[in-house]
Amino acid sequence: MSKKKVTTLKEIANQLNLSISTVSRAINDHPDISESTKINVRKLANHLNYTPNIFAKGFRQHKTNIIGVIVPTITHYFTSTIIKGILEEAEQKGYRVIISESNNDVNRQTEMMHTMIQFGVDGILMSLSKMTKNVDAILQTVDRIPFVLFDKVSSKIPCSQIVINEEEASFNAIEHLINIGKKRIAIIKESEFSYNSEKRYAGYLRALKEHNIPVDDKIILSCNDISMKEGKQMASILLSMKERPDAIFAITDGAAIGVIKTLKKFNIKIPEDIAVIGFSNSIHSTIIEPQLTTVDQPGSRIGTTAVKYLIEEIENTNDTLTSKTIEIKTNLIIRESTFKV
Repeated sequence: MSKKKVTTLKEIANQLNLSISTVSRAINDHPDISESTKINVRKLANHLNYTPNIFAKGFRQHKTNIIGVIVPTITHYFTSTIIKGILEEAEQKGYRVIISESNNDVNRQTEMMHTMIQFGVDGILMSLSKMTKNVDAILQTVDRIPFVLFDKVSSKIPCSQIVINEEEASFNAIEHLINIGKKRIAIIKESEFSYNSEKRYAGYLRALKEHNIPVDDKIILSCNDISMKEGKQMASILLSMKERPDAIFAITDGAAIGVIKTLKKFNIKIPEDIAVIGFSNSIHSTIIEPQLTTVDQPGSRIGTTAVKYLIEEIENTNDTLTSKTIEIKTNLIIRESTFKV
């Protein structure tokens, strides 16, 4: 089987007896090139199915109009809504997007950053992998190229960061539970340090403090994955306690759904005996019975905002750039897991 042939500018130039630079300028509609030459070049280029190499062109012009995006996982529902916002906004602004996932692997995350730079992207949008502790590789990238963090961010990295109002969202969720009469509220959070988990935990603590509810360490549970499986396990632990909680706040919908499954298994009335709140407003939150009260994260708006700030940095000709943290508002969606109609 013969190797597929890619038409080059040199081949077009040879067939028309022109220089490569003349052919290049004709394709790019340069005013110095005559209309008849442009027509001849374009006609042959079309006939030979010539496609410009945007990377080569980008290296020459020092701009490719391509944005690199690195996320921990593409399959996560919330992440997919962010990516949708990124793609829509980038297209509207005339940029293409290359998306890659780190699979929550720090080495792969570093490798992806290097690959994006080799591809000649104009800037990088990134959501940090869960285990990111050493940020040296990221700091080097921030020095080389426009860079914006979103969703999973770090205070150690001096760049613009797009987040939701994590602490306020969590505070509002706990206050809702207090307002419906709940006094012993458990939380299921991440055991490893993460920006999102710590902010949500801070909101939980602030709500209890403002409503004079004592903090009980026994009902503050941490796990690695915050998944449905771990939600089930954490719920079993809480149910085995002599003094059970009357509400459970899980910092992800997956864990909250795991909690509901375990409560139903033991015939616990939801929300009368134990109310449940999640975080994300994933598609599963309305499929589970009872439907889950949860914090709605506007993923698409996070994506569009991240692109806006990155392009602003790409197209900013001044050397001075200010790093900002932009907080996007969330809404608490109240459903049957906390409120019986």
